[in-house]
Amino acid sequence: MTFKSKFLATFAGLSIVGAILLEERAVDPCAVIAGKKWVAPKDVRACYSSITVDPIIKTNIIDVITKTLAFHTSVNYQIKAPEPFTSDVHEDILADLEKYRNTDYTSDYDLHIALSRALKRLNDVQSSYELITTPAAFINYLPIPLTLLTAPDGSQDVHIAPEAFAVASVEFADEIQFWQDSLGSLKGQLESLSGAKVLSINDCPPFDVVNANAAIAGSFQALTTRQNGYAVTSAGWTYNLGNFAQQALPLDDEVVITIQRINHTTPETVVLPYRSRIGAIKAFTNTSTYLANNCAAVSGTNGIDYYTSSAVTSAADSVERPVAKFQQQPPVPATVARKHAVNVILNDIPVTDVVLPPALVPSLPAAPGSRSAAQFYLLKDGKTGVLALGSFSDLSYTTFLNGLLAGLVSLRSQNATQLIIDVIVGPKSTTIPQAGLDTETRNGPLAQLIVKQIVSGNVSDPYIYLLYNPLQWNNASNVAFAAHDDWLQPPVEKVINGHQDAFSQRLGQECQPGEFPDGAPEFALFDPSKVLIVSNGRCASSCSLFSITMSKEEGVRTVVVGGKKDTTQQYCGTVGGQSSDFSTIDSEIKACTPKPTILPTLSDTMGS
Repeated sequence: MTFKSKFLATFAGLSIVGAILLEERAVDPCAVIAGKKWVAPKDVRACYSSITVDPIIKTNIIDVITKTLAFHTSVNYQIKAPEPFTSDVHEDILADLEKYRNTDYTSDYDLHIALSRALKRLNDVQSSYELITTPAAFINYLPIPLTLLTAPDGSQDVHIAPEAFAVASVEFADEIQFWQDSLGSLKGQLESLSGAKVLSINDCPPFDVVNANAAIAGSFQALTTRQNGYAVTSAGWTYNLGNFAQQALPLDDEVVITIQRINHTTPETVVLPYRSRIGAIKAFTNTSTYLANNCAAVSGTNGIDYYTSSAVTSAADSVERPVAKFQQQPPVPATVARKHAVNVILNDIPVTDVVLPPALVPSLPAAPGSRSAAQFYLLKDGKTGVLALGSFSDLSYTTFLNGLLAGLVSLRSQNATQLIIDVIVGPKSTTIPQAGLDTETRNGPLAQLIVKQIVSGNVSDPYIYLLYNPLQWNNASNVAFAAHDDWLQPPVEKVINGHQDAFSQRLGQECQPGEFPDGAPEFALFDPSKVLIVSNGRCASSCSLFSITMSKEEGVRTVVVGGKKDTTQQYCGTVGGQSSDFSTIDSEIKACTPKPTILPTLSDTMGS
């Protein structure tokens, strides 16, 4: 059983790491890595660990997370998740936050890891806490991404990806020689590692290491889906190195890996160092400038009142909000996002931009209607169409939907009678938040207060920016609420894992069918029995809505690739009605509550 909500609050981009109590040192550890593109992970850790915890800002951050969680659906459910995920999800996040509030941490880095991993233990792809100063600042890389390969006899083993060197030699051209020189007796033979069978990682069986990573990876309820994140995948039209070869934090300095190379029979052990590459951060020269340039609250960190004199034309329409760093989608203007609600997967590693090697790029010509991360192809058999769907996010809602329709019509006009929909590592977000499944929102006291302010006329929302405006929603009969309908009354009371909770009435469709393009066909273009959805299970939020509806309502078949064959694979993850984030919720509060400080803003210690 999966639970959905209009408000699945996320915290990506909400921290400004204001811990600026710095120890006096002879050598500034952040100066050591300043101005460098590639550095040793231990030097990045030293920089991060030199920033001690400011107790005032620590309290501020925990207050923000705790109070924002009042809008999040899964808080009480994830204390003990329903089957089949009871053994995988059992996190009392509010209890842990109180524990961390009373725990002393030696550095801001340690505090961040504690908070981030607590939220990850919810295993909810739309619940994420990220510090804007650490993830994406420096990312750990190895040139040997892993994959799970199945032999002709059916046996499965972890391997270094066959295309590993082709990818690494292009993406890491300026650092590849460092790794070539680090191979000891195999010096200069990095290419020969591609395709090698992995016998052990750090003296452990490969799947022990895969499972250890799955325990802290978060995002997906199913263990098998979190396992699949350790290996390489293609993501839309880029290449995802997986959690072994790409780490958001400088967790490891090296890996000791025992392999059997192709056409070799003797196991060989190599020690390969991780390297940290600078990411999307502003230049700095030392710890003080690192914090000042990258860790202060900026426009978009906190919410705004949309109807102040400057807000509508500035931050309200900005695509530069810190949360955008972690949204697994192309940048979408805020005006588009507000008009067409978007569900977005968040991750502590930014959207990957590693280029696909030529051998993995489709050689077939794209069919009409192909656009951005949605591409259409007709296979050489002349009857099988393919929709490679990496994301539903787009700068233009209508153009994107028209492109999907044009692509499907094009395939049919070319006599395609069957369709494969490839949603591997996507679609990561979608502009169609409902698909006929039950939808409701968490209904706490603050949410009720916001709605009362709107429907009573105390707050004017002429552009319908506010998510709690009744004009944004339909009832269970798909009839739009009127401007003065208090749609959160009466609350639907529930007791979940021993905790009192409340939700809204059942909500209906906001997108279907009125938001679909004109001229949509009256009947399905493809027989559902001849449609196949292909996934690696790392499909969540609206991708889950899409996949579940197609499977359960239309009878479409699903296939999961990339997983361990002796485990039960899930074809999708957490369902989401609409994801949100701290700054968006904060904007609702600033516009609607007589006491806007009821939800604290992130500390302005370093400027807001």
